[in-house]
Formats: sequence, C-alpha cells, structure tokens
Amino acid sequence: MGNKINDPIVRLMGLRYKSHPWHGLDIGTDAPNVVTAFIEMVPTDTVKYELDKVSGYIKIDRPQKYSNVVPALYGFLPQTYCGDLVAEYCMLQTERTDIHGDGDPLDICVLTEKTISHGDIIAEVRPIGGFRMLDKNEADDKIIAVLKHDATYNIYNDISELPHVVIDRLRHYFLTYKDLPGEERRTEITHVYNKEEAFEVIRRSAEDYKNHFQGLEDILSRV
Repeated sequence: MGNKINDPIVRLMGLRYKSHPWHGLDIGTDAPNVVTAFIEMVPTDTVKYELDKVSGYIKIDRPQKYSNVVPALYGFLPQTYCGDLVAEYCMLQTERTDIHGDGDPLDICVLTEKTISHGDIIAEVRPIGGFRMLDKNEADDKIIAVLKHDATYNIYNDISELPHVVIDRLRHYFLTYKDLPGEERRTEITHVYNKEEAFEVIRRSAEDYKNHFQGLEDILSRV
C-alpha cells in the first residue's frame, strides 16, 4: 500500500522542509499489517491537540474541561481519508443508512507500556482491531493498534485477546470525551471489530484518500 507521493524528489525535499503529516508521510509499505501512525496526543496531555490540516502544524483544539484523558497514544494514519468507501462499509456493517465519512484522516489509538512524553511524532504500529464509532451520522472509526516490538503489548495479535479493562477504558473515553453537561450524547460505538475488519477500514480509507485528493500524486511527482 505504499504511495508514489513519496518518490525520490519528494523525499529529497523532506531533507529541507518538514513533511506535512497528513500528505507528506507514507502509511507504510507493509500496510495494513504494519502502518505508520502520526501521534498527536499522549495520555499526559491535559489539552486536546490536533493537526491543523492546512499548515500541518499541531494546534490546540481545546482544553480538557473534565477528568477524562486519552488512555493511549492517539493520532491518525497518513494518506487516509474517511469518505464514501469508509461510510459505505459502516452502513453495511450497521445496517443503517445516511451515514457519511467525517472527512478526516483515519484515527488510531496505539497501546504501549512506555511513557511517551509528547506528540508530534511518528510510530510504527500493528493494527489489531477497532471501534466502529458514529458521531451523529458520521463514520468516525477508531483503529486500535500496538506499538511494534512493545515489550508488553506486542504479544497481542487481535483486539479479542486484550484484557477487558483496556477495551473498557478506551470505550469510555471515546463515548465521553465530547460530552458536555446538559447536552445529549453525540457519539456511539456500535461494534468492537477484529483485525481483519480493521484492515478493511484502513484499505478503504486509503482508497478514499486517493479519490478525494485525486491528482495530488501527479502534482507532487512533478515538483
């Protein structure tokens, strides 16, 4: 699943200019088995950071108003996009209609025993499953992965093998991190799915990216 955006000329440009995390990094030549994740947030963050899609810099989205903090490394997969194909798969699996992709890169949570002090980094990770999450009528899948060669989590090959408490902690975070007092909950998790379904979501999001940013590869290859 490597992408020709990362041809030799573009890689040489990366020696002088920082690559855009969404468009300039590659998802990995062995994707979806092993993927490159761009990490935006770590569990010690008390502020929600996210990528500014235009500049490629990490920006402050909002302070965490309540006690919930992300229980794992959190970020996205480069050169992915949650569009029509991701939404189609979500509708197929949930037997619902009128679901749209959220228009963002595919989110990913990375489990590791190590304390990582900050985001704005990349990591090689192995997807082992995911959450089929809906934010109102938008598909907002969360891929669950383990850090490659992690001393504790590397033994897990599928999300079904994880301790229940790990799944419960992640589920609780994603169901509550957008909640505000007096407002109706806007998110739901319809399924916890296995590695093979995670691979399918990753493939579809990579294809959605190519479809949505049609011509970007050719433009960059002529730089």
